[in-house]
Amino acid sequence: MYKEKKVVVVLPAYNAAKTLEKTYREIPFNLVDDVILCDDHSRDNTAELARQLGIRHVLVHEKNQGYGGNQKTLYNKALEIGGDIIIMLHPDYQYTPKLIPSMVNIIGEELYPVVLGSRILGMGARKGGMPMYKYIANRFLTFTQNTLINYKLSEYHTGYRSFSRQVLETINFNQNSDDFVFDNEMLSQIVYAGFDIGEVTCPTKYFEEASSINFRRSMKYGLGVLRVSFNHFLQRLGLVNLQMYRTQSK
Repeated sequence: MYKEKKVVVVLPAYNAAKTLEKTYREIPFNLVDDVILCDDHSRDNTAELARQLGIRHVLVHEKNQGYGGNQKTLYNKALEIGGDIIIMLHPDYQYTPKLIPSMVNIIGEELYPVVLGSRILGMGARKGGMPMYKYIANRFLTFTQNTLINYKLSEYHTGYRSFSRQVLETINFNQNSDDFVFDNEMLSQIVYAGFDIGEVTCPTKYFEEASSINFRRSMKYGLGVLRVSFNHFLQRLGLVNLQMYRTQSK
């Protein structure tokens, strides 16, 4: 708990058996009340290992629903069990759980309702081994997004994110894609709804066991990001009225 706010960590897992325990052991349980793992139809023993580690909520998709579909399951479950501060942490150990206290503090003190762990602040991405083509694409897409969305972030593509309950109850994330572009759709919704976003410098690691998408999937993701940004631009000008930007009914 943080000032009587329930802290929940959600783990979107796919073939994460090799790195799950190391990630889980670094979670600061003096702050974190609950952990939810969703196994997106892995080919390894991710779900079994999660249960052995003592993770209370282990959800399993009977068929692969994609990265976005995995997050939908996790956020809905986090809200169901009463989470007030929800942190998405990848169980592949690409992002360190040691930043959780900082992210919880920022949201718990009501400084920002959303906090991203940025790999770009402090040059963490390149130091951590981000491939040059991904770094260049990150910078190009982020510049374009900042321009079209009319916001200023160091990057929109980190997978390390934390949200207040109010944010997840407001934005219509269940309308989003089940693929990787889900992350960008969420940020577009958050900005459009008027929530402020904070960032903290986050070191990252690229290694064999860490999850990553190939060049073809990266190209598809990049085109999806541009589509989301242009849609946001048109929505902001009142030229379209898209379902994804409508707030959830309570």
